Amino acid sequence: MPCCFDALSARLIERAGFPLTFMSGFAVAAARHALPDTGLLSYAEMLAAGRDILDAVSIPVIGDGDTGYGNPANVRRTVQGYARAGFAGVMIEDQVAPKRCGHTRGKEVVERAEALARMRAAIDARDEAGDILILARTDARATRGLDEALWRMRAFAELGTDILFLEAPQDEAEMAAFCARIPGPKMANMLEEGVTPLLPPERLQALGYRIAAYPLTLLNTAVYAMQEALDELRARVDFATIQDLVGFADYDLTLARYSRNDPSAFGETGGGQNLAANERE
Repeated sequence: MPCCFDALSARLIERAGFPLTFMSGFAVAAARHALPDTGLLSYAEMLAAGRDILDAVSIPVIGDGDTGYGNPANVRRTVQGYARAGFAGVMIEDQVAPKRCGHTRGKEVVERAEALARMRAAIDARDEAGDILILARTDARATRGLDEALWRMRAFAELGTDILFLEAPQDEAEMAAFCARIPGPKMANMLEEGVTPLLPPERLQALGYRIAAYPLTLLNTAVYAMQEALDELRARVDFATIQDLVGFADYDLTLARYSRNDPSAFGETGGGQNLAANERE
């Protein structure tokens, strides 16, 4: 599942034949506002970005709902709004607001009771809205250890969330433990140079994952390509140099020699004087 950040990237994913995409909060913040993924974008801004994406494609799109943008009532509104917009799923996480990218330092998670309340609110809104799935995410591995992260994943599954996402397991053994010990469909996050090892899709499937998300692959590639193009533009020589290289200066000097106002074009004697006499006649 390559992740998108605007309508064009989503359409390219669809045309490449991928069956679904995910609207990455990190990538949207970077592409639309050149901002870090630190909870700076609002519910309305993310929903607007999502509508642009949904208008451009027919494949299912999962939306990044961050922490739900507030208390359980806000979570309900987020899920309902994403459902009305046409998202196939919405991700709700247990970080303290404002949240951070899952592979950066400084993030914290809320206590268990608040995390469970968020998920109950998301599930209630899903049941009322109908056609949307809840992707439940925990970031507890980074600050409270694997056992706490697995406890939360199991609790979210027992509440009735649809897809489970343990963010940033640190090795393949932790990924295997998550898949073996927790029931339900699971998503792996394949972030280049992130905390989690990059595994091929076949290995992820063998471990028990159902979805492999690539959150920044397209954004990284786009930034690299634009930087390369800009470096090439900056390295190109100026127009005056090109003109000199192909001989414009010599060409103009040659024409000047044959100008009617340049006697030297006919030599120092003879021709110029005779021409002048003929012109007087």
